[in-house]
Amino acid sequence: MKTMVQNGVRGALTLLVFALVFTALMAGTYALTKESVAKNERDARAALIAQVLPAGSYDNELLLDALPQTAAAQQQLNNPAGAQIYRALKNGQTTAVVVETIAPDGYSGKIKLLVGVSRTGQVLGVRVVAHKETPGLGDYIDVAKSNWILGFDGKSLSSPTADLWRVKKDGGAFDAAAGATISPRAVVKAVKNTLSYVAAEHATLFGA
Repeated sequence: MKTMVQNGVRGALTLLVFALVFTALMAGTYALTKESVAKNERDARAALIAQVLPAGSYDNELLLDALPQTAAAQQQLNNPAGAQIYRALKNGQTTAVVVETIAPDGYSGKIKLLVGVSRTGQVLGVRVVAHKETPGLGDYIDVAKSNWILGFDGKSLSSPTADLWRVKKDGGAFDAAAGATISPRAVVKAVKNTLSYVAAEHATLFGA
């Protein structure tokens, strides 16, 4: 009986030592890689933001010139707390903004977007950040799947006119794949909504 107890204690101590060593290794690995992981995440986000801006149109660090969205902006753009607006500056002047926004009514849920808007109110680019649309059907909104999203480039609230900011199936100006109109319909609506927000807050976002 005594031997069994001793063996049990010995086994428990062995497990404890392994657990402590494993925990220490994990903590050490996290500490060593934390900064690298954070840097990679920042670089990836900066690269994605840069995709919606013309090359050479800014000379600042986009991630360092981010403005937190107000509660009213978050509500209008369907964003959670912490959403931001990135300012693109050239020679000290804000030439464009990149707005985080969400299309809440995608076929399979929310579609997170980045929308680049110029000082003159034109769309410079749109990119899907995250979505859950059906692979092979509604996921063509992602630039990695098709060039559909590039159709927003150069558009504004006046071109096309407000009544044409819809997919063609609804009488609008934007294409949509047959049988998969819910996803593009949601994106078109969200981009127009973003343009309306930027127009209303132009003085705050761009200055005089």
